[in-house]
Amino acid sequence: MKVGLYVCRVREEWNMALSLDIRVDVAWWLEGVSGQRVLQWLLLGRELPLSQASWMVEHFEMERGMDQWGEEHWQVYMRRKLEDYERASGELEARGEMAGKAGITAERGAEVGGMPEPYPAGEWAQLERGAALLASRLGGRQLLAAEAEALLADTAPQLASVWRAAAQLARLRGRLSIAAALEGPATRRQRLAWLGRAHSAPRCRRCGSFAGQRVPCAACGLAACAYCEACLALGRSRACALLLRSAAPGAMPRGASQRGTAVPPTEGGLARWGLSPAQSAAAAEALAFLAQPSAVDGPGRFLLWAVTGAGKTEMIFPLLQYILDRGGRALVATPRRDVVLELAPRLAKAFPDISLATLYGGSTERWKDAQLTLATTHQLMRFYQGFNLVIIDELDAFPYHNDPMLAHAAASSCKPDGHFVYLSATPPARLQREAAQGKLTHAKVPVRFHRYPLPVPRLLKMPTVAECIRKRELPATLKKSIQTSSLREAQVFVFVTRIAQIEAFVTLMRRMFPQIHIEGTSSQDPDRASKVIAFRERTIRLLVTTTILERGVTIPRSDVFILDADNGLFDEASLVQMAGRAGRSMDDPAGRVVFASSRRTRSQVKAVAQIQKMNTIAGRKGYLHPPTHQ
Repeated sequence: MKVGLYVCRVREEWNMALSLDIRVDVAWWLEGVSGQRVLQWLLLGRELPLSQASWMVEHFEMERGMDQWGEEHWQVYMRRKLEDYERASGELEARGEMAGKAGITAERGAEVGGMPEPYPAGEWAQLERGAALLASRLGGRQLLAAEAEALLADTAPQLASVWRAAAQLARLRGRLSIAAALEGPATRRQRLAWLGRAHSAPRCRRCGSFAGQRVPCAACGLAACAYCEACLALGRSRACALLLRSAAPGAMPRGASQRGTAVPPTEGGLARWGLSPAQSAAAAEALAFLAQPSAVDGPGRFLLWAVTGAGKTEMIFPLLQYILDRGGRALVATPRRDVVLELAPRLAKAFPDISLATLYGGSTERWKDAQLTLATTHQLMRFYQGFNLVIIDELDAFPYHNDPMLAHAAASSCKPDGHFVYLSATPPARLQREAAQGKLTHAKVPVRFHRYPLPVPRLLKMPTVAECIRKRELPATLKKSIQTSSLREAQVFVFVTRIAQIEAFVTLMRRMFPQIHIEGTSSQDPDRASKVIAFRERTIRLLVTTTILERGVTIPRSDVFILDADNGLFDEASLVQMAGRAGRSMDDPAGRVVFASSRRTRSQVKAVAQIQKMNTIAGRKGYLHPPTHQ
């Protein structure tokens, strides 16, 4: 994309700005629409590549004598700044390598001066309405130009031919911000100031990743236009691509808590949800957190640390109600599409009078404007300061865990004075440390809804799965333990580390237990969903699987066997999650869990200790049923 670029002096201050439609800016500054006295205004270029114009705006600084500059001085300034940009971005090197191949060269001239026609006065009122409508449609979002056009085609087709002018006026009105999708490269002075720690590649504003790939670009004419590979699935974020961001006020409307004031939660906020004592206590702490103003440096953070099967979904209902009742907007994000589809009807039933948008890859509701949004974490990259409350479910799960791109997207989606609530049974070590040190407000739910203790894993020594397959034999201790589970009519999870071992191990298990219907599944199994259904319906009685079923699956009357539990793929969090498949139902709260391995590891010991600690806390707080009821 190419844009206009101009400088403007209001009072004694010079500013540089880019424009999607320079006629709008002429009317704004020179026809008196802005209401400010403009001392000087000069057009620097009508069609500069957006990447260059955006970079020059970001790095603009007033220079001595600028008030007396004529057009020649500005031409020299422009040539100098373009050369600075090319040096910082590596275009000087890329020009020789790429221009010959593609026949593309960067425009190095400087078109200074000239006065374009202002926007027709008779059409200004219509443009104002268009700018207000566009800002409303983009509220709380950040979209590339192509995405914005798609949104308008669905929701405001009357803006299709004038959206650039409308967007420019919305920016001047302070309702939108416009910039290149990639931040410009750091200057040499910045790299020196940062002691050489600045990354040489430009950074994607949408996902926060560094964009190292550069190609000749027909859209802007540059020989080396960078693009981001990390978020490519959501549309190409290029150095010359326009990113429109909502700049609407972030405060919660209609009596919500503001900085310096707190609206205390009421008992009625919990009563309707039928929570257990442990759930109610945690939800009350979270509500008290929401009632407090966020920190000055950004959104507040709260960790809801609830054991597997504690009923995390039910606990977020009063938090959502609190925000929605005060006119705020809330987002529930989870890493997996299947969880989104499972939660959608539950949220719709819990909040029948609230508009709900459900977003995932291929969703038909991607442009729906709703008070409550349920989305996969990747969809968060299309939002910008749009929500008063952001709830991140399964914080520790793939792909959210250890993905800076998704963490960046989540942070960008929350309003500056909003709140984050993290949900997890196994929080990352960093958050556990912050909670222990008092740096992160949190609440623990140490017991399941049925108020029975978590099953404590038993450590069992046995050879590796590979050795069992090679010898075509299971150790007697494991055989006996699985027989015990079979006799008590439990559904048996058998977790292994490698997909390649499943088929051979299923064959071995069938030979050892011919009376049991045994199957295996993994992420590569096209029949995975149907096998899980059959397992839930007890048609399949023993399922050999990988960690794809370590979370999000509830099977009544289950026992869990984790083989090769000493393998590095099974960390403390994975072991706790897999163990959490047992004992989840009221009818069978004391399911059996076995960690089987050739050696004891720190992860196994810590997983057992974490489960025991939660049982201890639950007992101390009186959340467990009396022993006579167990």
